[in-house]
Amino acid sequence: MWHVLLSFSGLVALIQLLILPFFPESPPYLLLQKEDKAGCLKAMKQLWGEGNYHTEFDDLMKEKAITKGTKILNVLEVLRERSVYPQLCTMLLLLLSLQLCGLKIFLTANLQESIIPYVSLGVSISELISIIFCSSIIERLGRKVLLRGGYLIMGSLLAAITVTLSLQDWYFWMPYCSLGLIILFSVVFAVGP
Repeated sequence: MWHVLLSFSGLVALIQLLILPFFPESPPYLLLQKEDKAGCLKAMKQLWGEGNYHTEFDDLMKEKAITKGTKILNVLEVLRERSVYPQLCTMLLLLLSLQLCGLKIFLTANLQESIIPYVSLGVSISELISIIFCSSIIERLGRKVLLRGGYLIMGSLLAAITVTLSLQDWYFWMPYCSLGLIILFSVVFAVGP
């Protein structure tokens, strides 16, 4: 029944893709990163209605004043900071252990059992690189763009994975297509959603 679970992820992604354009950007993102005061107020009004959101806006303005002289670190500067090593190790262990959960789909894709651990390791490494890449582009593109594009591409990849897994017995090269699509799916998931 793994294909039902896989299609459920696609259904959730499709629902989020359809309703995401109706949500505003995050008010802190608009004010602190984009320095768009009017956009921040508009987003707050859309999120909280005509109620009293001015207190939250004042808090954001105070936060902006406090962080005005603070330098925002890029990914490499954060990785050089020793104080984040415990959190980074925890994240890496979690990421690597999550990859072990997907071994069944590799068996279904008719891959030899001897290469599945290496494939799983390759997926983990590509996902880690994707997360680091995402961290460097998220401030330039914005979360909404990454979410929209990510869900759209993920939905297409899930459809393609379903087709390639259905055609496993017809073509000898189809398991490798499935494998490539699965790796691409995990990369897009890490960069987008």
